[in-house]
Amino acid sequence: MSYTDPELPPPTALPKLNEEKYLVGPSKKGPWQKFVSFIWDSDYYEKSDADRRLVFKLDCYMLTALTIGWWLKNLDQNNLANAYVSGMKEDLNIQANQYTYMGTIYNAVVAAMQIPSSFIIMKVRPSWFLAACEIGWGIFTFAQAGANSYQAMYGFRFCIAFFESFYYPCAFFILGSWYTRPELAKRIALWFVAGPAGSAFSGYLQAAIYNNLDGMNGIAGWRYLYIVCGAMTVPCGFILLFLIPDFPENTKIWYLSEEEKALAKARVARNGEFAAMKGDINPKVILSAFRTWHFWVMVPFYLLFGFAVQNGTQFGIYLKANKYSVSMRNVLPSTMYIIQIPCLIIYAYISDRVTRVSRGVIILVPLIWGLFPTGVLAFWGHSNALRVFAFMVNGSIYITPVFYAWVAEMCGKQTELRAFVTGSTSCLFYAFNAWLPAIVFLQTDGPRFKKGFRTTFSCLIASIILTLVMIFMHRRDQQRAAKADQVDQEQPLPTLRADSVTDEEVETKA
Repeated sequence: MSYTDPELPPPTALPKLNEEKYLVGPSKKGPWQKFVSFIWDSDYYEKSDADRRLVFKLDCYMLTALTIGWWLKNLDQNNLANAYVSGMKEDLNIQANQYTYMGTIYNAVVAAMQIPSSFIIMKVRPSWFLAACEIGWGIFTFAQAGANSYQAMYGFRFCIAFFESFYYPCAFFILGSWYTRPELAKRIALWFVAGPAGSAFSGYLQAAIYNNLDGMNGIAGWRYLYIVCGAMTVPCGFILLFLIPDFPENTKIWYLSEEEKALAKARVARNGEFAAMKGDINPKVILSAFRTWHFWVMVPFYLLFGFAVQNGTQFGIYLKANKYSVSMRNVLPSTMYIIQIPCLIIYAYISDRVTRVSRGVIILVPLIWGLFPTGVLAFWGHSNALRVFAFMVNGSIYITPVFYAWVAEMCGKQTELRAFVTGSTSCLFYAFNAWLPAIVFLQTDGPRFKKGFRTTFSCLIASIILTLVMIFMHRRDQQRAAKADQVDQEQPLPTLRADSVTDEEVETKA
């Protein structure tokens, strides 16, 4: 069947009963398709050619644009730590815990914007909104190069946090609206690994700038870092404007045909896990979230997990205290992020492939392994090499892409619930991150950070317990849904008298 069949309704008025027609069609099935199904999307072999082309376009345009933006966000976010250990501390006369307070301001602003962000893009086109945000934080990244006091840095970090805060939950929400169950976690992982890649590149970039540009034209190396990052960020905002397709229900993107836009809506309907984006916000659904286990288990889990993996943020402080060179203070933490990248991809790949196993089980394994490196720092192993190793493998504990794919799977049938839970997880994490590090990771306690490292170890144990709770609750929900479907199927059809209705009426009612 051709996708331009004149008997089919126009894509703009696609009836629900005919959506399935857009998913059937020619499907080339050969050795290559089997190979791709084996190494990538498990349903690739069964997809129609049109479905494959649509996913390929989404990967090339939408996923790539979101990934570049996320890479730059983490590059700009992490350059504070690299600048601090590369001369900014001395130039701005940063004392005591003023550096910690810069992080506190950033986290407080980000926390306040997490929940509103997911609802804003239900009303405002994400392409326009994210583009404006990226240009905004790029401008203030430039501005940091001219800071002359720690008070100025407080103001710049506030503005950068405001614009950056929307990117994280909005990108997750967009990805979950276009990709299906066998596709989603891997794409989130590919997008998410741009974060540690950006953090790693920031360290390598600062090391190169310090060695080659420090003092040139009377400008310190750490100031050049902000100039270079700003020059890279602003143009990316325009890339987002032209490549983000918004949502399947309202997309006007140039690289999708009308048939492909209709197919995108049909894919979501067939997937049966994600509710359509209608642009309406139902307050009753949001309030009902407080009566479900999703909010009371998922949100605390991410709060605890998010803090449990923060040991790596103190790596540069540890290296500086132990007299490592400026270059090594930037390169070694960057290598920590490099280790994180393959781990994220592997976890997400397995969670998409092993569909019979809950994503919660995939999450559980890295968390249990994380008890070792986190424990080494909590109880301060006597060997410097062992402590450096514990810092280096800290990134192997990250399971965020799998977790958010699991959230989309468990909450996807209600758009508002998915938006609220997605925003709430980030909101509460950043809210606690705005004040908790200022208490347990005081710079005056470094590099031992006894309270901080023991707190992260305790949070990791608690997150393991909550993962087990989520696995149990999700399985219970699945069993209840299966029983409800079975009851519906066993319900007998009403008996119709042959002499009271016509054959056409019988067929219609059946």
